[in-house]
Parts: sequence; structure tokens; C-alpha cells
Amino acid sequence: MAIIFYDFPMAPSPRRARILLAEKGIPHEVVIVDLASGEQRGPAFTAINPRQTVPVLALEDGTMLTDNAGIAAWAEAAFPNPSLMGSTPVEKAMIASWNARIEGEGFLAIAEAMRNSAPGMKGRALTGPVDYEQIPELAERGRARFAAFIDMLDARLGESRHVAGEHFSLADITAVVAVDFARVIRVKPVETHANIARWRAEMAQRPSMAV
Repeated sequence: MAIIFYDFPMAPSPRRARILLAEKGIPHEVVIVDLASGEQRGPAFTAINPRQTVPVLALEDGTMLTDNAGIAAWAEAAFPNPSLMGSTPVEKAMIASWNARIEGEGFLAIAEAMRNSAPGMKGRALTGPVDYEQIPELAERGRARFAAFIDMLDARLGESRHVAGEHFSLADITAVVAVDFARVIRVKPVETHANIARWRAEMAQRPSMAV
């Protein structure tokens, strides 16, 4: 049984996993789940992932990894080279810390802004099987939070070649996808922050970023 990756090309979360799998060179088959048509909420995919979200990585033994944290942890342990989560205790700590910060202060801020304002997200302010109404004030807060995050990230990249240190890591993958995903709230950090622009141009040279 092959490893199967459940994906949707337009969504940011599975893109993080796509880049990770490409960087690790992990062979897998791809199944597209059409989020635009609501396929993730149908019975077939709900049986695979009751959370009704992608990415999902189905391992050869039948284990279903249903979020980026689990996929990254498995990939690093099963395919340790190249290391994307650090080799020394300090590297591991820095990468874990920055990755969590990007998720909490960057990704969630964008999602908060987009899902609480986009007409197509009416009644779907959060992913998953439960419907939640939009709260316009959260959209405003999300934009403010992301603006602060981008200033912080630009300052960090002014003192470090990569997000978590001198080496490319999982934190860079998460940050690239967050920076690119900001287009959904009409923000383009590469046009306003020089250090982010320098770093993003360097990231674009990696073949994995084209997936």
C-alpha cells in the first residue's frame, strides 16, 4: 500500500505538507479533495478525516495523519535527512518555537481576517464539521494582528538568514506559505518589507516551492 496524500492545490495548509514532502523526497500518491465544492464534508472523506480538513497523509500501515504537526513529526523521524526540525537541542527548540509562533501569530491572523469577512465563508468562520457564524470584529483584529506579525518577521529576517537560524527549516516552510497566503486579505509583504523580500526571493530558488 502506497503512502497517499490528500490535497487541495489552492489551500495553504496542504501546501505546507507538499513542500515538506518534496524537501524530504518522500514518494507518495496524491488524491485531490475538492474543498471548493465541499467534498471534504461528504461522507467519503469524513470517514477518512472526521475533522473534514486537509492535509491528510495515509501511511502504508493505515495510520491517518490529519494535520501538519503530525505529518512533519512523522516525516522527520522516518526520513531524517535532510533535517528540517533541527539536529541539536537548541536548533530543535528554535525551530519548534518559531514554527508555533508563525502558526499562531501569522496563519491564524490571516484565517481570522479572511474567514470572518469573505462572503463565501458566511456561516463557515471555522473549518471542520461545526458551522460558526462570522464575527466582523475578528476580521479587523486579524488584520491588525497580521500587520504586527509581518513587522516582527521582517525584523527577525534582518538579523537571521532564515527564520529559525542560519539553516532552512520547517519554520521557513510555514512562513513562506503564510506570507504567500496573505494575498487573500490583499496584503503583499514582499512589496513592503525588504528583509522578507530578500528571504522570499531566496526561498523561490528551492524546487520544492513550486509544488
